[in-house]
Amino acid sequence: MTIIRNALRILLHGVLYLIFTGFLLIGLLRTGMLIYGRTKTHLPANVPQAPVALVLGAGLNQDGTPGVVLRDRVDTAAELYFSGKVDKLLMSGDNTTPYYNEPGAMFLYALSLGVPEENVVLDYAGRRTYDSCYRARAIFGLEKLVVVTQAYHLPRALFLCNALEIEAYGVTADRANYNRYRYTFWWFREILASINAYWDIFITPPVPVLGNPEPIFP
Repeated sequence: MTIIRNALRILLHGVLYLIFTGFLLIGLLRTGMLIYGRTKTHLPANVPQAPVALVLGAGLNQDGTPGVVLRDRVDTAAELYFSGKVDKLLMSGDNTTPYYNEPGAMFLYALSLGVPEENVVLDYAGRRTYDSCYRARAIFGLEKLVVVTQAYHLPRALFLCNALEIEAYGVTADRANYNRYRYTFWWFREILASINAYWDIFITPPVPVLGNPEPIFP
């Protein structure tokens, strides 16, 4: 019995050590991403000029209109457009079914804000942040852009875009008073999403839905 107890003790210590090491590694990776994102994040008035603002998709209301998070992203991108910081807006989101169309909802909302139709470009295959960044360069020919999303999401988006050879800067779109518990959940969920972003870049880079190039600026 003593041998069994010792073996179990050693096994338990080993498991605890692996768990501790795993949490430490995850914390270091997420912290590194946050620090990197901070160096690329600016206020709307100070962000470097770029040809395009990349607006990343988020949830829709039941009637198909943008939810509060997505409206804040479009509002912020429109501010950049009207201030002359960007020339066009690239709306990238999910449109996997005819009944769920993030880019289309963003487009209509941008038009309601006064952004000219010809200066809004739609990417219907931005199903993930990785896909949106990848397609921004591979399909739309962008080498420099401003990413617009909330603070919890922005460091990962900046990391992915820059890792995919786009000179990307960020502007946060936190305008509304979001539900505190939901926003806290988003921050925690983003930790796992950040680890997945490292995996996508350094371990097994996926290839998103592609197609013929559609350069925004021929």
